[in-house]
Amino acid sequence: PCSWCGAAVKMARESERVMDYLTEVELLAESVMADKQQIISLDAKRHQNREALRALHNSSKQSGNVMVCFGDMFIKFSKSRTKDMIQKDQEHLDEEIRKLCNQLKMKVNRLNEAQGKPELKGFNLTPLTHEEMQAITKILKN
Repeated sequence: PCSWCGAAVKMARESERVMDYLTEVELLAESVMADKQQIISLDAKRHQNREALRALHNSSKQSGNVMVCFGDMFIKFSKSRTKDMIQKDQEHLDEEIRKLCNQLKMKVNRLNEAQGKPELKGFNLTPLTHEEMQAITKILKN
């Protein structure tokens, strides 16, 4: 066997390994970008819901019916039922965004690991609960 044949096989294996690595990193990066985009669109929907709730709150009529747009049609609902529907949608959106953010943290860590970068410091922080904030406030006041 010739020596250049062995070198050519070795180079082919090395280039295949590099391509596999680049493909893995690209797939991880696309997944991170898709999650970020989904969070942005869900947050925009959440913002629209907040605007709708505020408009219902500021409306001059305290009771009665309002027109609600579903896709390409308008349906008349009672004001209280509309508020309940929007608030339930807000809760669902908050939950979806929270789940996506948690998944995004893991995906970013996997991407950094695949690229040989160190894990991000402080990225896995969680906010204090209402009870924890009250306890801290109480301690600081004393």
